[in-house]
Amino acid sequence: MASEHIEHKLTLLPPLPGCYLMKDINSQIIYVGKAKNLRNRVRSYFKSSHEGKTARLVSEIADFETIVTSTNKESFLLEITLIQKHQPYYNIKLKKGTGYPYIKITNERDPQIVITGDIKKDGAYYFGPYPNVYAAEETLHFIQKVFPLRRCNGFQGRPCLYYHMGQCLGACFQEVPEEKYQHQITRIKSFLNGNTGTIKKRLTDEMQQAATDMQYERAAELRDQLHYIEVTVEKQKIIFNDKTPRDLFNFYMDKGWLSIQVFFIRQARLMKREKRLFPVVDDATEEMTSFIMQFYNRKNNVLPREILVPAGLPTQEISEILGIPVRTPQRGEKKNLLAMAEKNARLVLEEKFRLLELDERKTTGAMKELTDALGLPAGRKIEAFDHSHIQGADLVSAMVVFVDGQPNKKLYRKYKLTTVDHADETASTQEVIRRRYTRLLKEHKEMPDMIFMDGGVIQMNAVKEVLEDELGLTIPVVGMVKNDHHKTADLLFGPDDAHINLDPKSQGFYLVQRIQDEVHRFAITFHRQVHTKHSLSSRLDEIAGVGPKTRNKLLKEFGSITKIAQASVDDIHELGIAKPTAQLIKVSLQKNAEVAKGSSHD
Repeated sequence: MASEHIEHKLTLLPPLPGCYLMKDINSQIIYVGKAKNLRNRVRSYFKSSHEGKTARLVSEIADFETIVTSTNKESFLLEITLIQKHQPYYNIKLKKGTGYPYIKITNERDPQIVITGDIKKDGAYYFGPYPNVYAAEETLHFIQKVFPLRRCNGFQGRPCLYYHMGQCLGACFQEVPEEKYQHQITRIKSFLNGNTGTIKKRLTDEMQQAATDMQYERAAELRDQLHYIEVTVEKQKIIFNDKTPRDLFNFYMDKGWLSIQVFFIRQARLMKREKRLFPVVDDATEEMTSFIMQFYNRKNNVLPREILVPAGLPTQEISEILGIPVRTPQRGEKKNLLAMAEKNARLVLEEKFRLLELDERKTTGAMKELTDALGLPAGRKIEAFDHSHIQGADLVSAMVVFVDGQPNKKLYRKYKLTTVDHADETASTQEVIRRRYTRLLKEHKEMPDMIFMDGGVIQMNAVKEVLEDELGLTIPVVGMVKNDHHKTADLLFGPDDAHINLDPKSQGFYLVQRIQDEVHRFAITFHRQVHTKHSLSSRLDEIAGVGPKTRNKLLKEFGSITKIAQASVDDIHELGIAKPTAQLIKVSLQKNAEVAKGSSHD
């Protein structure tokens, strides 16, 4: 139900084209949309029932504002500007760079041919995108050998190595006529556009001549170049008779997910395909239009000569804004290609749903298995604890958090135990539980649905004592028990700490295993950090005249005992440490190093 404030604003909406901005309770813009009729579109969010991501969006809308535009075309442009400016959570957002590799002929007096992913309006010629950098490099190397431009850094008074190899026209030592460059560039563009007949004939004639002249290495090199044309440029089936660079877009939408396929057609062939998946809040037509507009609003995409889209998209507006023809093919190969793109989009989305279903079984499904086995109501959040120490020294505890069956590392916490100086499991457990849940109570934070302890009855009773007797909390406490092989076995739970056996092949069992392994890993890692730091500190503390300030100075400057030992007495003295103390530090650490070295050879 919309608030009174929103209801009032809905009555004032004009039946005009424009953009609308949905805001949350913190006045953050969470969604931007466009509409031919703002009144109808915005009212539909609050007057219709929704599901999935749209329902989530509507539940978070606390306010909205609208911007009226004079034409529908203006609303397209404004929408893209607003999305890029505010990056709303619920909009499809495309990253600024695609990383696609393009071949570029630079716009300069002595042009070069290079690979780039950074498209600029610099008058250069760009061809691509290529499927990957390797494919672009193969083409670049071919062009450098067959249609050389400049490969050196410019005039240097002598021919460069590439000139001697026939891969540079010689700007390194002479003035190359501009006409010579233009002649090569024309041939390169023709080749990149798929015209291979002329160059194949030339290479074949040169290869035969090299063989006649018994220049067998040269003949082999020319043979490899011919092979490159056959297996790369000519290997793919020709789709169209003309060589117009085209981009083709199609989609498939189901259950609030939009699957998009983009086909890049170059050299009359399908050069590259891109697939994208988004959970969306608007209808497929609006989301696809937004996607296409953003796709070409980035600096890393080169506009083709023509765009092909399915029926239903506003081709006229997209064409006017982008400045190139946008068409929906009605028959022939183009229509077949559009259908293939839709089929691919559907297959990708169906695979996504299968993976989501599998993931759900492993996460929320596994959580339900656990709560069912324990006889608890459905829960989302588990906090698990473990301790670590070496012979009672450097005691630490660690907590990991699993939400909906997945680890949330932002919520992990580390604890150096302060009230315990020996390996007392009960005291260690009580200290960390007391610190954790006293803090949550003070900060009015959400409590977990379950607490998992790595250990048995002793740890569980220690937790319950603090929670129930001291803090008045009733959070279910579960013990994770390991077998003789130190592997997850079963759970302890209930008033009598009964063993709850889980099916070893169930997702619930695997989840317990993941929690137990993760909390142990996190505790051990933290303990190693603390122990290493303490062992460094203790070795310095044993040296007469070295107090906490001196120790911290040394560790901050040199970082390790080894580096302090390697430093000169003067280096140590320069830190403001008295010379006799500096000499004592140096002698002591060297002596320790020699003892350690001797013992390692024993």
